[in-house]
Parts: sequence; structure tokens; C-alpha cells
Amino acid sequence: MLVTGPNGAGKTNLLESLHVGTQGFSPRTRADAQLVRFGREAARVALRGDRAGVPLDLEVTLQLGSAKRATLNGARLRAAEQLRGEVTTLVFTPDRLVVVKGGPAARRAYFDRVLGRLTPARSGLSAEYGAAVGQRNAALRRVAQGVSTRDALAPWNEQVSRLGAELVAGRHAVVAALQPCFAERAEELGLPQAELRYEGEVPTAAELESRVDRDLERGATSLGPHLDDLGVLSADRDLRTFGSQGEQRLAVLALLLGEAELLEDSRGTRPLLLLDDVLSELDSDRRHVLAERLRAGGQALVTSASRGALPGEPTQLIEVAQREDGTSEVQAA
Repeated sequence: MLVTGPNGAGKTNLLESLHVGTQGFSPRTRADAQLVRFGREAARVALRGDRAGVPLDLEVTLQLGSAKRATLNGARLRAAEQLRGEVTTLVFTPDRLVVVKGGPAARRAYFDRVLGRLTPARSGLSAEYGAAVGQRNAALRRVAQGVSTRDALAPWNEQVSRLGAELVAGRHAVVAALQPCFAERAEELGLPQAELRYEGEVPTAAELESRVDRDLERGATSLGPHLDDLGVLSADRDLRTFGSQGEQRLAVLALLLGEAELLEDSRGTRPLLLLDDVLSELDSDRRHVLAERLRAGGQALVTSASRGALPGEPTQLIEVAQREDGTSEVQAA
């Protein structure tokens, strides 16, 4: 599906609403108030489709001053974010380049999200580990202030070590699973010898104990997967430092397409792909490769200011225009 219209008409808003309606949150902001139109008190996204031939009705309602409400086939969910356990949606936006060009925290967050999508039982692992590190840091500060003893650190050393071991193992598993698909899609797009690299090691309780003096001086835990980085490379070049913005864009796109294949294999249905302004920096050859890949299976929504940006005829063409009152009009062409 190709969504076209002039800049500022509302194409990205349409894409964002689909993400909210299928995942329960925006890919742009976690402040729900920003999703409600200025001057209004509420917003609603309602979607109807099917999954493997089974009807699917989704609805998310946002009310200023209240928590989001979401329903799945008429049944109220405890939290809107539970939708992502039922429907898988992957999104590309220009700011997603931070996964490659940004700092280590952005890459850690991305691969931890992939871990949660591939293994839902581990979706909270990164947050649990982060909470344990936070508790150890708080214990370090209490010891440094003289209001606690070093013995109080032992339980947190064990907790950080245990959860850290699980997180390191999970990241290694994600990199191993994603590498073949990522490399293949990157090669198609003209990014040779693409590689994902992670060399994280498990922080043992003994190692954490040996660093207590250093950690007391800094007031923070100096060992563990919260400090690791994951490399995205092409021909042994780290694309964060030595890749052009075009290469970084191709790498993020290859990650997205590779993850979509893994999720299809594990869940039996292909994720919905939301690709915002993905074509703007791709040359003609790469646009043809991407178009063929998208037509190979699944449902994808691609936004572009130009109707001819996506080679071939889309399954459906949607035109977005801005009305005089500032709202958007969406029409099937």
C-alpha cells in the first residue's frame, strides 16, 4: 500500500495511528497527550482486519487526564500495550537511523526489543536487569554515605549477575538468529558483507564484588550488559563511524526486513510493516529491490510525497490531503 500526498498533509500521522492502533503506543512519543489533536479532549483509533483468516477488531481510545483504553475483538485489555502481544508491527522512520548512527544505548534498546518480540517471555528482561542495576547503585550510594555496609551489596551482586547472564545470552541468541536474514537483505540492497557483532560477557558476582571499591567511588555499577555495545558492520567497517548516511539507512532497513522474516517464522504471520519516507534516499535500483521484497509477502504501508517513488503498481494507493481547517482527508485512489 502506497500513501502519497504533499509534505505536511498527514501521511506520517496516518502511519502513526496504525502503530497506535496495533501496538497501543506511538513510535514517536510516549506522551499520550501529544497524540490528541490540539483543542480536543480525546482521540480514537479503530481498525478492522483479519489474521490468518480470523476477524480482528482493534480499538484504542485516548482521553486527556485518563489512561489509554484498548479492546481486542470487543474485550477490554488491562493495558493498551498488550496489543503488541497480539499483533506485530514494525516501523521505519528517519529517526530510526539512531539504531546504527547513535550511541550504544540505542542499539542495546533495539536488540532488547527484538529479543522481546521473538521471545515474549523475555520481553521484560531488560527492564528487570536495569531495575537490579538501579538497586545496586542505590546500595552503593548508601554504603558510600556510611548508612549501610558492604554486606548489603551481596544480594544485588547475585541479582545483577543472574539477570545479566540471561540478558547476555538473549542478545547473543538474537544476533545469531538475525544475522543470516540481515546479511541477505543487506546484500540485496547493495550493502556487502553485512554483519552483526556482540561480544558481551556475563558479569559474575565475584567480578562485581572485586569492583566494589571502584564502584563506590563512581556511585555506579561499572560492569554488565548495560554498558555493552552491539556492532553493525559492512565489510568489517563499523557503520556508526565509517558508514555514510545512505549505508546506515540501508542497514536499518535490512534489520527491519530480517526481523520481519524471523517473526513470520516464529509466529506464522508476517508483521505489518510501516515504512515512512523510506524511499527518499534510495536510488532507482534499490527502490526496485525493496518493492520486490515487499511484494513477496505480508502487508506494508509505504509513505512518499511522490506517487511514482515506488516502482510498479501498489496493491492499493491512498492519497492524503490537508483540509483548510488543518485536518487530513484520506481517500483511496
